[in-house]
Amino acid sequence: MSDLVLRLRAEPRFRLDLSPLTPEGLAGQSADAVSRLPLTYGRRSVPVGEWFDVRGAGGPRLVIEGDGSRLDRIGAAMRDGLIRIEGNAGAYLGIGMRGGQIEVSGDTDAYAASGLAGGLVRIRGDAADFLGAALPGEHRGMRGGVVIVGGRLGDRAADHMRRGLILAEGPCGDYCGARMQGGTIAMLGACGAHPGFAMRRGTLLFAGAAPSPGPTFNEAGELPLGFLVLLARSWRELPSRFASLSRPSIRVRRWVGDLAFGGQGELIHWPD
Repeated sequence: MSDLVLRLRAEPRFRLDLSPLTPEGLAGQSADAVSRLPLTYGRRSVPVGEWFDVRGAGGPRLVIEGDGSRLDRIGAAMRDGLIRIEGNAGAYLGIGMRGGQIEVSGDTDAYAASGLAGGLVRIRGDAADFLGAALPGEHRGMRGGVVIVGGRLGDRAADHMRRGLILAEGPCGDYCGARMQGGTIAMLGACGAHPGFAMRRGTLLFAGAAPSPGPTFNEAGELPLGFLVLLARSWRELPSRFASLSRPSIRVRRWVGDLAFGGQGELIHWPD
């Protein structure tokens, strides 16, 4: 079966909600049927065909072509299949996603992978603020799955993260891993200010430049951590630079905190 392809004709003036368009939801539907499906656009409902040229048929793969900077909630709550975005994506990419895979060739807006429970989200460009973070008023951010970011992470990445894995190949903004309750964030680039602020559990692994922890993190000194070999080995099948991560030593520098919040999280610097 061929891919279902949606080609955006022009950039919408308002935000366009694409949450109804998931591979499992479109399975078996013709291009004409997909063109008639309603989408929320501002305060009104519009058919898919008003904004997209549609070709192919619904199946396990959905391709979205064009600058999708105002296309929000792509892949929301999806459970299976593949969504490939050839361009940028809007806010809330993969929110509540439970399985499957999303690939973005460009950048994403805020709150990508918020509430992610399973599956793989790969962003080749930059991720805006609050990647994998809890929505305002909620206390659970990312709770499973894998996110790979080839570019820069914005501020507050993984805020309230509970489980899962974020691999950041570029630099990270301020307050990375704030209020974390579990999970792992690994980064190759430099990190901004206040990493791990108010975290209670979880791991921030710095494979590039050393972090600058706040005064409420207790330095545990340098020590060998053998589990890092197994951790790096588990990344070998992932489409990321982390797949070839190699370190001559397993000796690391470790900090524990955030002690101001009774936290037992850890910041680990694993130098090259």
